[in-house]
Amino acid sequence: MITKEIIIQTATQLFLENGVKSITINKIVKELHTSKRTLYMHFEDKTDLLKACLAVYHEKIRLENDEIIESSENVFEALGYLHQKIVRRSHQVNSNFFNDIIHYYPGLLNESYRSTGNFAHTQLVYLAEWGIEDGIFHPDMDVEVVGKTVLAMLKMLKDNAQFPVAKYSKERLTFGILVPYMRGLSTKKGLKLLAVQEDLYRVAI
Repeated sequence: MITKEIIIQTATQLFLENGVKSITINKIVKELHTSKRTLYMHFEDKTDLLKACLAVYHEKIRLENDEIIESSENVFEALGYLHQKIVRRSHQVNSNFFNDIIHYYPGLLNESYRSTGNFAHTQLVYLAEWGIEDGIFHPDMDVEVVGKTVLAMLKMLKDNAQFPVAKYSKERLTFGILVPYMRGLSTKKGLKLLAVQEDLYRVAI
């Protein structure tokens, strides 16, 4: 039986692997070995289906991030493993996925992100507060500003148009953008800990 969950799972995989524009309703139902009628029983159109796919995708990322944060011993370890996850995910997802959504479905990506409570920013603010509590970050740090700044930096690391992969490795970008910024936020205790755990930020893909 083709359920709503199966449709979302299949469509999400097709979107992630091929981008959104090239995947039509016809291709989705063909992959599912079902009819358009079955799909339209659950979704009004492709946009409605894409919204559902993004909701599931963002929730999956939120849970993965929470698991990493909860299992880490300190903020630098958490950020290191989160960074690894982000870089690996960027290599697993067709770059057209996000480009197509931004171009053909303006506002939909941000709408989906907001509906999940802006989880990435919330998680980064939590990490900043954790770092202050542990004496790793300076106590006068503006956690809201830092959260937004680190989020922007992480997005920058995935910008292959601005930083072509052939010229800028992920490791080079990390040690040119993210690590220096974290050093600037760190206390003496934090700098020592970051030096010990810098290998977490060397992601080989």
